[in-house]
Amino acid sequence: MITEILSTGDEVRSGAIADSNAAYISQRIEGEAGLPVSRHSCVGDDIKDIAGILREIGTRADIALVTGGLGPTSDDMTAEAAALAAGVNLILNETALGQMEAFFKMRNYTLNSSNRKQAILPEGAEVLYNPVGTAPGFALKIGKCLFFFMPGVPSEMKKMLADRVLPKIAELQGKQRHFCVVKTLSTFGLPESTVGERLAGLTEAVPEIRLGLRALFPEIQIKLYIEGDNQSLIDSRIEKAVQWILKEIGDKVISLDGSSMEAVIGKLLKEKNATLSVAESCTGGLISHRLTDVAGSSDYFLFSGVTYSNEAKIKVLGVSPDTLRQHGAVHEETARSMALGVKRLTGSTYGLSTSGIAGPGGGTAEKPVGTVCIGLATPREVIARRFHFSFGIRDMNKTIFAVTAMELLRRELKSEN
Repeated sequence: MITEILSTGDEVRSGAIADSNAAYISQRIEGEAGLPVSRHSCVGDDIKDIAGILREIGTRADIALVTGGLGPTSDDMTAEAAALAAGVNLILNETALGQMEAFFKMRNYTLNSSNRKQAILPEGAEVLYNPVGTAPGFALKIGKCLFFFMPGVPSEMKKMLADRVLPKIAELQGKQRHFCVVKTLSTFGLPESTVGERLAGLTEAVPEIRLGLRALFPEIQIKLYIEGDNQSLIDSRIEKAVQWILKEIGDKVISLDGSSMEAVIGKLLKEKNATLSVAESCTGGLISHRLTDVAGSSDYFLFSGVTYSNEAKIKVLGVSPDTLRQHGAVHEETARSMALGVKRLTGSTYGLSTSGIAGPGGGTAEKPVGTVCIGLATPREVIARRFHFSFGIRDMNKTIFAVTAMELLRRELKSEN
């Protein structure tokens, strides 16, 4: 079945908001229904434009999923455009109205005329129940295509997609199930071009696999795409491809499920029942931010200190003034003292530290911009490493500093397994 996605709304069309709905729907449709999405389209809040693209999609697609334009305001005109495209009248849908009345009554809201507008749908439309919002969705045939119209509010769309749309698509498919699988591996430590070169022979080794790369600086995701009707055969081909990749780039693969560096570290710390504290200078709290973006990080993350000044390094972490005078803030000895200091301060299993020069100024011949020193205090020892990166952009340097520090910790945690 040819499947398309259409997003409506001036905010999406103009780029004022990112179209996260289309990405989410694609992942669910391809991953669960096994239907590759052939096209994403976007149109603004103009009834003729919406009706025109609905007719166009109706000539080539079998299934289309549409989001947006089902609200109570004057710029919500998707239902009217759908009726125009299908050549039917708009009517007050009693089923939709009844669902809305129950929703409003349960919450002690007043159902006004603007809200009633949301129950005016194309004649012949099948109502899709919305238990978490006021806008009913609906399904309607336009041309040869069955359209599913859903709200643009992400929480409402996700609920309707899961409870109403995906089950209906499964009914249409019957027992003839097609699988469209995407396997994602995350890597760190190689540029995208190098990853591409090393994996150049993958499609020859496993012809059924289509390879894709996605740069999420500074990580590179490897995407393995495969379609077919035999799930066990697909699984075996993916496993063969994964093993081939591991032979080619080995320890540069940080996860086999697309997890980020911070998520991988969190999992490893949980497995060891270990805790972590962080002392940051040049990264300014970025490591801590990324680590605590992971749900459940309170199980292992104890403390974050942005000890940017030398005074803070001395007073908070106990770095010796002699160390700073002799070596400076950006040095392995300083990073070592910072890591050990934050570990002692908090009693954590591990202490991680960074001190460097993110730029664009502040570099010297000995310590150019892009230099970072990373310290790691473990239960056994305290280690420190110096790295240099030449991106020349402050944000990129801070990001690569942060992820490199986490990579040092990841390797330590893995080596103890």
